[in-house]
Amino acid sequence: MRYGPAGIPNRNRSREQYMDLDLSTKRALVTGSTAGIGYAAASQLAAMGAAVSITGRHQSGVDEAVDALRADMPGAEVDGIAADLATADGTAKVTQRLPEVDILVNNVGIFELTPFEDITDADWQRFFDTNVMSGVRLTRHYLKGMLERDWGRIVFVSSESGIHIPPEMIHYGMTKTADMAIARGVAELTAGTSVTCNAVLPGPTRSRGVSAIIEAQAECSGQSIADVERAFIANGRPTSLIRRLASPEEVANMIGYVCSPAASATNGASLRVEGGIVKSLV
Repeated sequence: MRYGPAGIPNRNRSREQYMDLDLSTKRALVTGSTAGIGYAAASQLAAMGAAVSITGRHQSGVDEAVDALRADMPGAEVDGIAADLATADGTAKVTQRLPEVDILVNNVGIFELTPFEDITDADWQRFFDTNVMSGVRLTRHYLKGMLERDWGRIVFVSSESGIHIPPEMIHYGMTKTADMAIARGVAELTAGTSVTCNAVLPGPTRSRGVSAIIEAQAECSGQSIADVERAFIANGRPTSLIRRLASPEEVANMIGYVCSPAASATNGASLRVEGGIVKSLV
């Protein structure tokens, strides 16, 4: 409800003042988007009208994802770029193909379960280059144009693991904390403009990587996939309120909203889509 200066409800709200999710004039780049959260986010943005570019490391995977998205959404403007965004050369390949975008979703990332004492220097660097520097380089390139045009959306896909660092993958948690910090810092650079930068924090999500781990555990233990999922949440994420894995589409819903014109007052935020695992208020 909108209120006038005397605190009286204003019931003459125009259609333009309701939630605007239209991205039909916007170009979006979603990294790491051949499957999982990235693919779901690309689908969501395409459904909202954006022209969408997806990325992956291998051309075959990119082609397959582009074909699938076009089949799911006839008429959508979709293309793809194969590049390793953990490298400066891979980033340059993308920015040369796409000099400007209106929406950047920094989703590309890797994870693995490794005891802390077994994480090598090379592993630390590999995680940092993939999960952090990919977003840093792309944001550094695209932010200037967004500020000049006075409209843009940047999203870093972080994780609840950036707040509750998992002991089984400390190097991953470190990168997700960094993503939140960078998103907040970049948001400070957008003050007084119509550009926003936010972090979205998924919890355990039924992505391709997570599903593969659960399926392998089910095969080794002789349990069903459903039982392994329930045990993982009960033992590994006992504070979950939804008590299940989220779907990639549920995370993509938040990404789609924060990229929309409707999210114009949401800036510098860490937006949780983690099922209530994080109990802290801030």
